Amino acid sequence: MNESVRAAYAPGWPGSEPRWTSSAKTGVGTSLGAASHVWFTLSHGILNEIYYPRLDSPCTRDIGLVITDGRDFFSEEKRHARSQVSYPFEGVPLYRLNNTCRAGRYRIEKEILADPARDALLQRTCFVPLTGELDDYRLYVLAAPHLGNRGWDNSAWLDDYKGVPMLFAQRASFALAIACSAPWRRRSAGFVGRSDGWQDLSRHRQMRWEYARAENGNVALIGEVDLRACDGSFVLTIGFGNTSAEAGHRALASLSQGFEAAQAVYVREWQDWQRDCLRIGDDDPAAGYDAYRTSVMVLRAHESKRIPGGLIASLSFPWGFTKSDDDLGGYHLAWPRDLVESAGALLAAGAHGDVRSVLRYLQTTQEADGRWPQNMWLDGTPYWNGIQMDEAAFPILLVDLARREGALSEQDWHGLWPMARRAAGFLLRNGPVTQQDRWEEDAGYSPFTLAVVIAALLVAAEMADACSEPDAAAYLRDTADIWNDYVERWTYVTGTELARQTGVEGYYVRIAPPEVCTVASPTQGFVPIKNRPPGETAMPTEQIVSPDALALVRFGLRAAGDPRIVNTVKVIDALLKVDTPRGAAWHRYNGDGYGEHEDGAPFDGTGRGRAWPLLTGERAHYELAAGRADAARELMRAMAAFANDGGMLPEQIWDAPDIARKELFLGRPSGSAMPLVWAHAEYVKLLRSLREERVFDMPPQTFERYARGKPPCAHGFWRFNHKTRSFAAGRVLRIEVLAQATVHWSNDGWRTVHDIQTQDTGFGVHKADLLTERLAHGAIVNFTFFWHQVARWEGADFAILAG
Repeated sequence: MNESVRAAYAPGWPGSEPRWTSSAKTGVGTSLGAASHVWFTLSHGILNEIYYPRLDSPCTRDIGLVITDGRDFFSEEKRHARSQVSYPFEGVPLYRLNNTCRAGRYRIEKEILADPARDALLQRTCFVPLTGELDDYRLYVLAAPHLGNRGWDNSAWLDDYKGVPMLFAQRASFALAIACSAPWRRRSAGFVGRSDGWQDLSRHRQMRWEYARAENGNVALIGEVDLRACDGSFVLTIGFGNTSAEAGHRALASLSQGFEAAQAVYVREWQDWQRDCLRIGDDDPAAGYDAYRTSVMVLRAHESKRIPGGLIASLSFPWGFTKSDDDLGGYHLAWPRDLVESAGALLAAGAHGDVRSVLRYLQTTQEADGRWPQNMWLDGTPYWNGIQMDEAAFPILLVDLARREGALSEQDWHGLWPMARRAAGFLLRNGPVTQQDRWEEDAGYSPFTLAVVIAALLVAAEMADACSEPDAAAYLRDTADIWNDYVERWTYVTGTELARQTGVEGYYVRIAPPEVCTVASPTQGFVPIKNRPPGETAMPTEQIVSPDALALVRFGLRAAGDPRIVNTVKVIDALLKVDTPRGAAWHRYNGDGYGEHEDGAPFDGTGRGRAWPLLTGERAHYELAAGRADAARELMRAMAAFANDGGMLPEQIWDAPDIARKELFLGRPSGSAMPLVWAHAEYVKLLRSLREERVFDMPPQTFERYARGKPPCAHGFWRFNHKTRSFAAGRVLRIEVLAQATVHWSNDGWRTVHDIQTQDTGFGVHKADLLTERLAHGAIVNFTFFWHQVARWEGADFAILAG
């Protein structure tokens, strides 16, 4: 097609399959004002996903500029320019971008912010020719709507709003309008990959296609800006609404108010919030930004406005350029674990009001059974349906940390007991096994999950005492003591080949399968390895280790100098540590498959796990707990160095030789989520910990009870999800079930029998303590159940050895 075409409808329906875009964000931003419900992201010098009206609802793929000379020059700024990002105001998500053409032809200067007065975004742009004159160039705005979290079923068209020409798009009740302070020379709507503006310009170096509409497909909009009329400087506004008229109104209102007026309010709001935060970071002139202020800004920018307290994991899609509408979630969902980690960092920064909002959000999104969804949309609707015990425990720890930091009054603390009680009940009924570990992959006994859960039970016991429930408190402490006493039985191995290779007596495994309770040692059994090719999906439990074991120190269950911890650290470093030019980082576990392939190809369900900066922060906390503050500070500096030029910390860094064509460089961000809010949270907490020379979020209850002095454990235990075959001789055997029953038992082969009624603990667990403490080593206890509610016997006998 060589001649210009004007038509009412674009050809090529429905367009190519939609994709999201790079997760390598150099910036994220939003206004702090309640009137604005727009969030934006930046990557490769352009706008990427813009979220409206909630930060779990992206509405664009990207909006960037294309430059031609109308004859033979074609340059897309996101591909053909070097981008530099800076902050005109420290800790304020107002971004200044300088995109310089790699061929030396032009420079584009941009400033981007969200309008604090309405649902709109402003981009102030200046196009500067580096060779030739302004008239030698043509500049085009290219936009890819993905309204309401979908690339399909979008419609795009050209129209005016009150006489002002704009570019429009809509899907269902989501609409956007793009207005420009300079005149449009030409405009068009098309289907991506078929009749869109990029196809037109890449072929013709100028706009020859002008289509008025492209309906119900994967669409794109393009408009040529009249550079001569604006002398190269103009403002773009993108307005959003339920209808195109509402979006057009907001775009025009924002354009009329002007960039300077919006900037003044936007900057003041952020500076006022930052001023209320503690000053716990140190400026790093080499980085070009204050890493602490940037991190707390990232945390705050990921909080909902319509649903206060809802913080999502990341305004990004990991490897987004490979993701379609079938992957709706990305990381713009609320994970309770990430949410609490973020809230803990806000506490470390002194942002008490934001933390109280998080606690209210947790109260209202808690499920009836006491847990929280694995992850969820901001309104609390579950997305994935796994059960992770640490996610039920973390909110209890947050309540305690908030009280210790003075963010909660005693009255507020007591008011949160019903939430904590329900969560504790879920832990008691379903633990100690978790359906998924914190990496959302495997079921079993995880040192990390156990540490968080046991700490939460002790915190809940303290709350129960304070709220005049001494029996509940006693049962919570008993259970914490029992599970704490079993940690090594479940997860510590000795005498393995790996132990011999690393010169240690033993170590904690990453996770032991649920069946470990029925065998003599966690050395028996296999762990499924997710995200690996067929044939590589299972490894012996004893061969898999993880930094997760350091949670036993972080949450106060074990001292940093415990020989078992020290041994495990040696094994972790031997298998998982990666040294990069920017510092040390660690893998999640050996054999991990969540990351790019060896050749740099994006994760596609399989891959090779890469190193995680947040694990550098966790290791720094361990070094601090061990009294090595200098080592912790070195790791803190490494963690900050893993950020990109905009100060965004990634989920993973590339840990192999450079693959420049895929933008993968040793020690620099990979294609995973960025920014990862959890990583920024760990960095902020680490700064607070270093300033106070203590682990900021370590629960004192566990440290005093277990790390300093371990109380004797008087019980062994059996339950249907923990059918252990033995318990320590000399202990009382506690039987726990989920309904009222009579335990019918014998310790002499049924020659003599005993009956004991279970007692209701008040948490949905019924317990019976069998008087077995005087049984000889080797004695066998047989038992069965009569269920009161249904008036029937269990119909099977069980046996457990006193060993």
